[in-house]
Amino acid sequence: MLTAAQIAEYHEKGYVVPDYRLSAETLAAIRRDHDRLLARHPDFRDNCPALLSHDTAFLNYARDNEILDMAEQLIGPDIALWNMSFFAKPAVNGKKTPFHQDGEYWPIRPMATTTVWIAVDAATVENGCLRIIPGSHKDKRLMAHEQKNDPNYTLQQELRPEEYDEGQAEDLILEAGQMSFHDVFLAHGSEINTSSKPRRGMTLRLMPTSSVFDRDVAAEMNRARGGVTLAEHSLFLLRGRDLSGENDFRLRLPQAAA
Repeated sequence: MLTAAQIAEYHEKGYVVPDYRLSAETLAAIRRDHDRLLARHPDFRDNCPALLSHDTAFLNYARDNEILDMAEQLIGPDIALWNMSFFAKPAVNGKKTPFHQDGEYWPIRPMATTTVWIAVDAATVENGCLRIIPGSHKDKRLMAHEQKNDPNYTLQQELRPEEYDEGQAEDLILEAGQMSFHDVFLAHGSEINTSSKPRRGMTLRLMPTSSVFDRDVAAEMNRARGGVTLAEHSLFLLRGRDLSGENDFRLRLPQAAA
């Protein structure tokens, strides 16, 4: 469980690194599952934005009770998993993730999510660990982004330069098995990986069920920007009940069948 001080840090800085970490056995299993995914989908070398649309085996890692206990302290007891993703920076030529806010990409209304970012490998400055602007979440607003269709980026929405000061960024250095929780409005990014070591990170996207995963908004985002559509994502109720009464928990796996 998170301590009172850690919960306060999350609300003050927008992120926190808990004491809990995954076991070596669990990390080995995640790596095997990721290797299997890449064998079938080599185009996910740098980023798989919709893990569960391709392999529901990853869902097992989202059911970790210790992780859910901590998430409950931050977003309440009624929790839905609406996405998992894998940001894998291969050694030598891992791509950059531009500074952004997660909420810029997400059809959650009202906007509310905590991301669990799990270090599958050690994340260091040399191999492109997360860089975070502490406190950038406090206004609870989506800042201005611009479309950047850069093939060397893992994401195509980048914060406009006037919205943040990169000089304030903190490097989020994690050992393999450690994780961070960060707020949906937190500004963050990561640099390229030119080192000899990979930097794989797996994310869980957890929202309170008082919010709604709006599939119409997801479809509109896809029409406006292209890329992967979230409109057919599966939602999973992990704890409690659907407070909104509007979320659809029907299993949807159209990409897996393709």
